[in-house]
Amino acid sequence: MEYIPDLSSLETTPNKILCCECGTPIEPNPANMCVACLRTRVDITEGIPKQVTLQFCRGCERYLNPPAEWVHCVLESKELLSLCLKKLKGLNRVKLVDAAFVWTEPHSKRIKIKLTVHGEVLGGATLQQVFVVDYIVHHHMCDDCHRSEAQNFWRALVQVRQKSENKKTFYYLEQLILKHKAHDNTLGIKPTHDGLDFFYATEAHARKMVDFLAAVLPCKYSHSKKLISHDIHSNLYNYKFTYSVEIVPVSKDSLVCLPKKLTQQLGGISPLCLVYRVTNGLHLIDPSRAQIAEVNSTVYWRSPFASICNPKQLVEYVVMDIEPIMDKDRRTFPGQGAVSNKHVLADIWVVRASELGLSDGTIHTRTHLGHVLKPGDYVLGYNIGDSNINDVHFDKLDKSNVPDVLLVKKYYDRSQRKKRRIWKLKHLAEEDTALITDTKDYNEFLDDLEEDPDLRQNINIFKDSTKQIPVDSSEEIEENVPQITLAEMLDDLVIDDVEMSEQ
Repeated sequence: MEYIPDLSSLETTPNKILCCECGTPIEPNPANMCVACLRTRVDITEGIPKQVTLQFCRGCERYLNPPAEWVHCVLESKELLSLCLKKLKGLNRVKLVDAAFVWTEPHSKRIKIKLTVHGEVLGGATLQQVFVVDYIVHHHMCDDCHRSEAQNFWRALVQVRQKSENKKTFYYLEQLILKHKAHDNTLGIKPTHDGLDFFYATEAHARKMVDFLAAVLPCKYSHSKKLISHDIHSNLYNYKFTYSVEIVPVSKDSLVCLPKKLTQQLGGISPLCLVYRVTNGLHLIDPSRAQIAEVNSTVYWRSPFASICNPKQLVEYVVMDIEPIMDKDRRTFPGQGAVSNKHVLADIWVVRASELGLSDGTIHTRTHLGHVLKPGDYVLGYNIGDSNINDVHFDKLDKSNVPDVLLVKKYYDRSQRKKRRIWKLKHLAEEDTALITDTKDYNEFLDDLEEDPDLRQNINIFKDSTKQIPVDSSEEIEENVPQITLAEMLDDLVIDDVEMSEQ
């Protein structure tokens, strides 16, 4: 009896055939050819270009994404890889398996990508192939950069103006723009005699700047447009838009005289007030009663007033004696507004610094600086009694109630403060920094930053690595001089392009 083995337990070996080209034994496939012969006869990447051109703008460092969009892409990023694959025609005929960058020199104007694709060949066989596509970067100026180089490049203009002798408000506005990066979309910034001009490519960017100005400073604006061209066939109009922004003509430490109607609305505050801070509204204080009030943009333009004395008219005085006024001794009035808790009301006797020791011309006045002044200190104030003030609201006041001297702030030695100042500010135009920092208004603005912690919360202050705190035992350092601590300073990032290029 013949034994029949169990066929299920036997291992079956696949049948092999000979390649129809070279005769090599291979596993059966629809093409009946080995991989080597199949690649010599069939190219699945046929029709896919191996060299492509990319348009790159050197002005704004953007790549062209057809048909007319320009996008920012970092080298070897996902965005750049997606853009390169979009530019590759014929890629939809095969199945993309993998794509990766091949390293090239950053300045070689070449971008190489290695692609792995699958494709069906003779009889339905699937073939995998790896190839490299070379992208050549051509420099081409985008429309925005081309428009900025032309004579009439801008489409919208924002004119910021302030009719004031003091420029501290503009220095404060400059720091706000830098902190919030409100100038990112500007094509150019042009300083003028009494303001700044911001140029934009679209009206939307200009409108955004106007909204930012209205949010940080008390101002008003007007809008106009000019027709440049008109296509009668397609009914298209080309306009240039202009926004004129006017900031209130009052700055910090200015002395103002309020209209009678406005003083009643502000809780019976005295008409003579000091502006001790300018934000999105004017913060006023009455030096004779330490009463405070805030005037927003709407209220100001409804009842406008100007400064009767500006910080350039401040006179230096010496404190001879001071006597704080207790709360029980204060006179209160019905309907009186809020009173400042940061200031102390006091009776003070001062002498003009230029007349110290020459005459006994002691002047008595009332001040809100009782918390910072002591006998022997120097203080800045307005000499109202000897000033020629031309103002409609001031002429209506009872001159018997107007003080001869109105004190504004304590005076510190400026030369000593500059030596101990180890911080700096950035500017919109770095080439004009030397001209800006030498002005008296700018130095007063820096002094205000050191004296007012609330003011410098909205400003980026950087540590100046080129300066160090001077240590000199022979020099007497004035006590309680306002300073900015190191915790409030930011480290400035400085990149040396020369060293980077040498490496």
